[in-house]
Amino acid sequence: MSAPRDNFHQSELDKFGALANRWWDADGPQKPLHALNPVRLDYVRHRAQLDGASVLDVGCGGGLLSEAMAKLGARVTAIDLAEDLVKVATLHSLESGVQVDYLVQSVEALAAERPGSYDIVTCMEMLEHVPDPAAILQACATLLKPGGHLFVSTLNRTPAAFALAIVGAEYVARLLPRGTHQYASFIRPSELGSWLRAAGLQLDDVSGLMYEPWRNGARLIPRTDVNYVAWARKPA
Repeated sequence: MSAPRDNFHQSELDKFGALANRWWDADGPQKPLHALNPVRLDYVRHRAQLDGASVLDVGCGGGLLSEAMAKLGARVTAIDLAEDLVKVATLHSLESGVQVDYLVQSVEALAAERPGSYDIVTCMEMLEHVPDPAAILQACATLLKPGGHLFVSTLNRTPAAFALAIVGAEYVARLLPRGTHQYASFIRPSELGSWLRAAGLQLDDVSGLMYEPWRNGARLIPRTDVNYVAWARKPA
């Protein structure tokens, strides 16, 4: 089966692929992502059983979350279309001894091959970088077993998100490379909820996610006007 490869921007793959060699550098270009990762992991493990679970990490990048979930006993498959990132993730997995099955594959293609295969699907910091996020969510839903869990994180389309995530993070504080985000691609929680329901999923929680650069840490907050994370389930 040939993989559908049209639900991506090549410029986005090139942009993140260029960061591959420093993906695991906690003080490098992905420093905020390293700070967010423990909070993302806690959000998942407090709502779903990771130990022994079959997990798919969609848009895995260099494998920060993939390895973290595998360390807690999950059987993790991780996919990304940026080949350089998957190479770095695979090499790091070999060095760390944490087993993750990395694939260069689209989620739509995997959904056609492995429907109903996963207890948990994660899709973090990816939806705002693709042309059709609703199609990504539909594929994630297809991949879930009945009763399975989907976890996503993204950026809200608000003036606060523009000010903090683009102007502040990319141009003032230079926490992220310029051009990392495009404001028009940010996603309101109402839009995410609509897409999840259309995919047959039940949205159970939306929580804000705050990065605090002064301590290089992150935490969950009630406000969702910048970063947020969401939990949805597939009916049993």
